[in-house]
Amino acid sequence: MRHLVLLFGDQLNEKISSLDGFDKKQDHILMAEVWEEATHIKHHQKKLVFTFSAMRHFAQDLTRRGYQLTYLQLDDEYISFESALDKFTAKHKLKKIIVTSPSEFRVLEKTQSWTKRFNLPIEIREDGRFLCSKSQFQSWAYNRKTLVMEYFYREMRKSYAILMDGNKPLGGKWNYDKENRKPLKSDEHVPGIALFPPDEITKQVMELVTLKFSNHFGSIKNFHYAVTRADALKALDWFVKHQLASFGDYQDAILENKPWLFHSILSLYLNIGLLLPVECLEAAIDAFKQGRVPLNAVEGYVRQILGWREYVNGIYWLKMPDYKKQNFLQAKNRLPDFYWHGSTPLNCLKQCISDTYENAYAHHIQRLMVLGNFCLLIGVNPGEVNTWYWIVYADAYEWVELPNVSGMVLFADGGMLGSKPYAASGSYINKMSNYCKNCCYDVKQKTGDKACPYNYLYWHFINKNREILSHNQRMRMTYNTLNKMSTDKLTEITKNANEFINNLGINNHE
Repeated sequence: MRHLVLLFGDQLNEKISSLDGFDKKQDHILMAEVWEEATHIKHHQKKLVFTFSAMRHFAQDLTRRGYQLTYLQLDDEYISFESALDKFTAKHKLKKIIVTSPSEFRVLEKTQSWTKRFNLPIEIREDGRFLCSKSQFQSWAYNRKTLVMEYFYREMRKSYAILMDGNKPLGGKWNYDKENRKPLKSDEHVPGIALFPPDEITKQVMELVTLKFSNHFGSIKNFHYAVTRADALKALDWFVKHQLASFGDYQDAILENKPWLFHSILSLYLNIGLLLPVECLEAAIDAFKQGRVPLNAVEGYVRQILGWREYVNGIYWLKMPDYKKQNFLQAKNRLPDFYWHGSTPLNCLKQCISDTYENAYAHHIQRLMVLGNFCLLIGVNPGEVNTWYWIVYADAYEWVELPNVSGMVLFADGGMLGSKPYAASGSYINKMSNYCKNCCYDVKQKTGDKACPYNYLYWHFINKNREILSHNQRMRMTYNTLNKMSTDKLTEITKNANEFINNLGINNHE
């Protein structure tokens, strides 16, 4: 045996860089389900089903294609990648171990130590699935005072000649975000997403997860995600044909009991490797060229993949490991218990947590402006919020979860990702959703027992952080409004907010 290629569980694509130059006669692939990766974060049960089933299907597909492969199913013997490799290297004489760079800093550090442990060269290759390499992002970021995503996105558009008219953006604007904030009527037809019933492999994995991980968050009932590349491609085709045309207009909308709306749910398949970013971009752009989707829809989707996804990956690798420790606003409170069970009178939170529990998914406005906004306003410690997001979502890996939560949701990085905190009162949720209609609180009331807590929590947050946020240019109008409030009104806001937070039992004074 010449080379051993270790494939991690989120690298399920034949075009992964570790398989470049693979010799089917002399080289071998190792894939392993290991306890450490399943439990160091107690992942949602549906994520475990999705991951293990996708891994098993991919291994089966590679074997059919003539690759020599060893697949280790979850077993008490395989606690970590190291224990799996220990057994394999003891049996086989190898010249080298090859991996594509892991997507998480923690795993990369471990991988870099393997040369000494196994007395073998470890070749770590760049993950070519990303359209901006780590070194390219570092070059872009070098000597910049601010790392604004919009400027990075424009450079990526130019570099790949996507939605361009020569050197100018197609349609004359780089960004159609202002046209993508329409609320959705509750009786509007929503096509749903592509559904894939479990096959025998997935059913076996469901039994495993029920047996071994029933104490993890979430439910495995009604599992319907694609677990093969063929089905992931069908999901992409479905999104482009049935959802993309309306994605632009309604990407920020929220409706009760309609978790999918016009969102693609393709982040699950992109982040595990079943789909590649370039093929998602090409499918969307082809639909636009054929006149099947409007420019604001395709631009919004391109911005998500070519812009934001590449940007947060770049930020993660540029700023780790220190990025994980950021807490600019010095938030210290604990995560409310109801984030784990959804039992809260706040209907917006109840709905979003319920969607998350059932589906291991919630769309980006639910994550940002309902769940995340609440954590920001009540001052939850970034570490606890990051852990929750990482646990509960099937598309969550640290490289994408950490910058989104610490940077965008919590402003914990002091404005590296977002130029101002994404804080909002209940009026935003009322504008973009129908959640408030079935809530026991009154979104129109600003203070008092019946008032929507988001309203007084918002102004309490603004007032509490006056010293460090009032100099922010984008917060000027907000602080002008705050400065006009009477002392009595501010006193009532503070009283309502403190009572509400105290009643949650989350105060941490350490």
